[in-house]
Amino acid sequence: MLIARHADAVVAWAPAKVNLYLEILRKRLDGYHDIATLMVAVTLYDTLEFRDDRSGGIRLECNEAGLSTGPENLVYRAALLLRRQAPARHGTTIRLRKRIPVAAGLGGGSSDAAATLAALNQLWQLGLSKVQLMDLGAQIGSDVAFFFSTPAAWCTGRGERVTPLSLATALWFVLLCPHMGLATADVYRNAAVSAQPEDGTSLLRAVDTGDVEEMGRQMHNRLQRAAQELCPALAGLRARIEGFGPAGQMLSGSGTTLFALCRNRSEAQRIAQGLRTGSRERMDPRVFIVRSCS
Repeated sequence: MLIARHADAVVAWAPAKVNLYLEILRKRLDGYHDIATLMVAVTLYDTLEFRDDRSGGIRLECNEAGLSTGPENLVYRAALLLRRQAPARHGTTIRLRKRIPVAAGLGGGSSDAAATLAALNQLWQLGLSKVQLMDLGAQIGSDVAFFFSTPAAWCTGRGERVTPLSLATALWFVLLCPHMGLATADVYRNAAVSAQPEDGTSLLRAVDTGDVEEMGRQMHNRLQRAAQELCPALAGLRARIEGFGPAGQMLSGSGTTLFALCRNRSEAQRIAQGLRTGSRERMDPRVFIVRSCS
């Protein structure tokens, strides 16, 4: 994430993410799943502006009409949680501009929550460490901690145990985002736990060496079949992407976003143009060209 301090406000840019690998290892007694996943932050950002409110209240405004601005929103929950850590009562007015599609497997809500913790830590001058903020983030959502360790990380547990990774080369992606969303809980409920989980070692090696072709061959998402069963249109969209010959293509997280891993920027531009010049129906999927965050 990127954070800028101004005279009377803090502005944060919260990135989306894609999963190059996601395997379910087991179902836990608490209803969650133990997973292993490789996440990469990408250059599609929500923007959040934070101003101090001396009344002690928390007020959230958002340009996304259907999105809650109350306690159901992860941004609101993050601000409330951080305020409990403060020695004095603080408040804030938050303006959230959404660009990352909602319920799309891109981690927008988790990224916004992480940005809220980091930005309010500055605005309120709390002095909490990165580790402390990550621990708070894990109380809000499984992916929140990752966004303190961009551009890439290997995540285990529910996703909250984060091992940062460096990228040997910038990675280019085309995101294809249908207008329908899927609830993460529904996809996990519909997913099978394999008796023989796919190993991510070869993918990690390819990431370490910057071998994009091998990354494309080794990508894996255990949730993909479950998401397609819940949203059959995803299979046809995957076929569209595959027809353009990227290094790889897959569902991100629990969906519904699909992405093409591209060999370079020019290939990403070619694939995006091809996807945009298909049908012209009003509800055509949104197409974004992004690269890995630096």
